[in-house]
Amino acid sequence: MMGKDKLVERIEETELEKTQIEKDVWEKHIYLDENKVLIIGYEEEESFDEQKPGEETVRNYYWYWELRETESWDVLFDNHDKEFNFCESVLGEFTDQDRVEDMVGDIEEEDVCTWSEQDWIEDISEDIAEEAIEWLENLKK
Repeated sequence: MMGKDKLVERIEETELEKTQIEKDVWEKHIYLDENKVLIIGYEEEESFDEQKPGEETVRNYYWYWELRETESWDVLFDNHDKEFNFCESVLGEFTDQDRVEDMVGDIEEEDVCTWSEQDWIEDISEDIAEEAIEWLENLKK
């Protein structure tokens, strides 16, 4: 079984890729020993606010992860608890922070998304690795 430090490294270094579904979902697949894959991703939370042209809005995202069988794709364990969230301010079709600031002035993402502390995978990689290792150990029992 892979050690925690090695798994954290793989979680942080594996690239996210946009999934083929229409929603804003990004995932990374980390193939482990014994025909298992750890899927880590984030998706936009459903919003009921109407985005008005020219107005700034905030999009909320949450991280999730799953352990699956590589052959059958059966979910063995998952965490979709929405415990780790982040948000992004958006102005029209501009999501790049510098472009938003050009349009509305100097703003800090932290001022818009005060509760958002898990923007980067590095912020939560140890938590994910610990839970994934626990899942793998439970399968061996």
